[in-house]
Amino acid sequence: MQDASVDAPVAVGAGFGPFGRLLLRASRGLAIAGGVVFVALVAMEIVSIVGRKLFAAPVPGDVELLQMCAAFASATFFAYCHLARGDVKVDFFTHNLAPAKVHTLDALGATMVGLFGGLIAWRTASGAIAVKDVGETSAILGWPVWIAQVLMVPGFTLLAAAGFYMCVFHLRAAVRNRHARSIA
Repeated sequence: MQDASVDAPVAVGAGFGPFGRLLLRASRGLAIAGGVVFVALVAMEIVSIVGRKLFAAPVPGDVELLQMCAAFASATFFAYCHLARGDVKVDFFTHNLAPAKVHTLDALGATMVGLFGGLIAWRTASGAIAVKDVGETSAILGWPVWIAQVLMVPGFTLLAAAGFYMCVFHLRAAVRNRHARSIA
């Protein structure tokens, strides 16, 4: 039988400590910024398409802008999604396990998310430095490409922090469930 703490929908951030709430606020703010960027990109693309079809005047470099800004905006959502428990989970094999075991497996998964976020942040930052060193720029606008890459790093760094925080969160929940079960 599953415990309500594992199956039932919970409010985002329920049970988080002060650091978790701070992490959640930062993640939410970054995700909102990414959403605003996507809305601006959609508006720009509409203007560009209408301008191209009706007036033969598209937004110069619209595809470059779309690529660079969408890269940043995409990286902003992962941490909030993880903290909000919005990751895709397949509980086919775990739905009959005790809540403590499910939390332990969730802690392992969160650790992997943290490691992945750290790896991607590191490699993205390293790539941005390499691109800056060679001075690569976009073809039409001539903008430095490294700026778009380095803007992704905070999102991936926040993902790493979220993963490690959720690991600790789930380990504590596993201990609480084991303790509650031993008392009962």
